[in-house]
Amino acid sequence: MRLISPKIAFALVSFSLGELGDGLNIFQGIYLVGIGWNEGSVGLALSLMGLTVLLVQTVAGDIVDKTRIDRRLFLAAASVLTALSASAILFVHEGNTDHALIYITKIIEGIAGSFIGPCLAALTLANFGPGHFDSIMASNILWGHIGSVVAAVLAGGTAYGLYPNIKYCFLVIGAAALLAVIFVKFLPEGDPLMGRGFRGKTALDADGHLQRIDEDDDDYGEDDDYDDRDDRQQQHHQQQVSDVKPTRSEHMRSAPKAASYWEVFFEPNTLCLCLTGFFFHFSNANVLLVLGELMGGDNEDGSTKRSAIPLIASAIVLAQFTMAVATIEAGRLTNLGFGRKPLFMIGLITLPIRCALIIALKDAGEFWLIMTQILDGIGGGLCGLIHPYLVADLTFGSGRFNVVMGLTASCFGLGATLSNFLGQLMVEKYGHVASLLCSLALSIFPVLIFGCCMPETYGLRGQMAVAKRNDDQNAERKQQNEVNSYVEML
Repeated sequence: MRLISPKIAFALVSFSLGELGDGLNIFQGIYLVGIGWNEGSVGLALSLMGLTVLLVQTVAGDIVDKTRIDRRLFLAAASVLTALSASAILFVHEGNTDHALIYITKIIEGIAGSFIGPCLAALTLANFGPGHFDSIMASNILWGHIGSVVAAVLAGGTAYGLYPNIKYCFLVIGAAALLAVIFVKFLPEGDPLMGRGFRGKTALDADGHLQRIDEDDDDYGEDDDYDDRDDRQQQHHQQQVSDVKPTRSEHMRSAPKAASYWEVFFEPNTLCLCLTGFFFHFSNANVLLVLGELMGGDNEDGSTKRSAIPLIASAIVLAQFTMAVATIEAGRLTNLGFGRKPLFMIGLITLPIRCALIIALKDAGEFWLIMTQILDGIGGGLCGLIHPYLVADLTFGSGRFNVVMGLTASCFGLGATLSNFLGQLMVEKYGHVASLLCSLALSIFPVLIFGCCMPETYGLRGQMAVAKRNDDQNAERKQQNEVNSYVEML
């Protein structure tokens, strides 16, 4: 008998991972500048992690798709490695030193963190199927934002209370990893094949009841990604999952034939999403770091102000709180039939407005600068929620859900990497305003790309991948018929 329902278990894991997430990177950047690092070195450290994510994320998604290992083990291991590598900042000495330690651990953090998003999305899809994926992912994202708020409050309070020993605020990361490992064991494994985007036979509803879902028998065939498996049928139960704990063998069946990498990587809508995310994060990632530098400042002796990290904590808390509200509202609108495209567009449009406001209000005081984080929350909340919805709409039925999640995340990571590195170089050479002006100009591109090229995908989940596959099969049959006719003529 389960102690925690699946939906609550996913919420608890998401909460812990939210505490573990990228929110504390901004604290690390401010801290390193305060102990003597220059902005370029900080930007390089953050960029190394982003570059690693860029290189690993797609591969991580593919591994999560094809693995026969329990995805929960990947999630627990990635959480621990992320915490250990992120906590290495505790061993950095005063002055512009220990670069190698931070650079190496940021690479490790990037590798481990690349598995967290795909694993959580795959487990959600594996358990709740395409019908309830949206609502559970909305809940996961919401609790992730709440976790980030708690982490920011704890880190900011610790930094203020222990000033000037502010590095101990990063102990929050270790505590978050411990919580994540504890709660992961309460997650059910679900249907491993449905977790990679194939059609399944049963799934949980939002209340944790098993229900039968329609299955397209044509999806099943040979798949080179899998070894031969027992052709066993799932048992269908009509009782609560709290009374049943499905075993992995119950979900084994003949593996469907996955779409080719070429089909999913070069599908026009996937490319549109990749380009949109790249330019959005290219223009966005550096903005919070610049905002923190504008608000933080130094004392007369060059040391970091006591209020610097709590101010950044306030900015993160406000943004994450707004993201949580935006996630709730976007989830509600989605349930009412509101499309993906207008919600995503609203998120994209907030960025140029935010950059312009920061430039205009840079001398107006810390309160007004922090208030611009409301726009960051709206943009991040809407785009962060709609992103997995779009990927699921485009890929369900192809068997490549997680690898496309990884591909899009890699493009997002490339944008963030360039943003952190080039943005901080701009700050170092030309100042904060020049860096923000570049972000403002770049933020127009994702609005134009998505607005002009991406169709509405609401209500088309699985249909696009199936239609593409059917078109390919019809083309193959036509070609084969032509060959047969030619042979008969001979």
